[in-house]
Amino acid sequence: MKTKATSQSLTMIQAITDGLKTMLDSDQNTIIMGEDVGRNGGVFRATDGLQETFGEKRVIDTPLSEAGFVGTAVGMALAGLKPVVEIQFLGFIYPAFEQIATHVTRMRMRTLGQYHIPMVIRAPYGAGVRSPEIHSESVEALFTHLPGIKVVCPSNAYDAKGLLLAAVDDPDPVLFLEPMRLYRGSREEVPTGDYRIEIGKGTRVQEGNDVTIFAWGAMIPLVMKVSEKMKKDGISCDVIDLRSLYPLDRDLIADSVQKTGRVVIVHEGHETGGLGSEIISIINDTSFLYLKAPVEKVTGFDVPVPLFSLENDYLPSTERVETAIRKAYTF
Repeated sequence: MKTKATSQSLTMIQAITDGLKTMLDSDQNTIIMGEDVGRNGGVFRATDGLQETFGEKRVIDTPLSEAGFVGTAVGMALAGLKPVVEIQFLGFIYPAFEQIATHVTRMRMRTLGQYHIPMVIRAPYGAGVRSPEIHSESVEALFTHLPGIKVVCPSNAYDAKGLLLAAVDDPDPVLFLEPMRLYRGSREEVPTGDYRIEIGKGTRVQEGNDVTIFAWGAMIPLVMKVSEKMKKDGISCDVIDLRSLYPLDRDLIADSVQKTGRVVIVHEGHETGGLGSEIISIINDTSFLYLKAPVEKVTGFDVPVPLFSLENDYLPSTERVETAIRKAYTF
């Protein structure tokens, strides 16, 4: 629940910067590292001014080697530091995948719980900002398949800061996905102090009784726009922002499905093997007998994210989401 503490109106990127500054201020073990995070303040300016304030030993510019600095962060975490690593774009994380899958996610198990990896990997992700190839990936499902790393994705400034602070404090590694389309798209009141949003808990952003919509990240503003239109036709949507992708909030998923009996899942990642399929599995396990219609999915297509002229054709659209809602409602 949002507090009544002193707040300020921030964009998502400003809230992330504020969260990083809060942790650097309060915990001397927290450090930031990545390409251009220091002198240049990061490719999206998320770390702007932090090196000047906290020094080069706390905000570290690294060589262009994702495998190198993610691996270095593992050693730092084992030594008692709390590294926050920035990957400039999620599509650049592939060289570091070996480090993540082989070391980051396994250290607790490998050492029988004697060691932890308290590190955060921040990664801007998603299409819709007219970036070149490999800058617009939405492959969160690759990481939700790896036990040992948590995956979160905020859809607004308030959640971004609260989830980031919780991620930095977590004793285990967290992949923190930041939807680029939302960085500067809106402002929200964000407390100036320290607060946490529990990882593993989603949130209901709109109450409804007819159709459940599950989404996260940049898809939340999209589905909210469609749900407002549906109200005019007498269709009430229960909109759930999952925001924690691993672990998923099974209780909230079941609660909403058992209330409405009709479900639409919206994500921009590819359809095959996407997180929507796991959500359907949870629905089948917990709420199958409550369903009044087959579950509908609106996703990206099974192709690499295309370049500029075709990008909008790849992304879920208001038209596709509306069609799915009406299909589920009228089944």
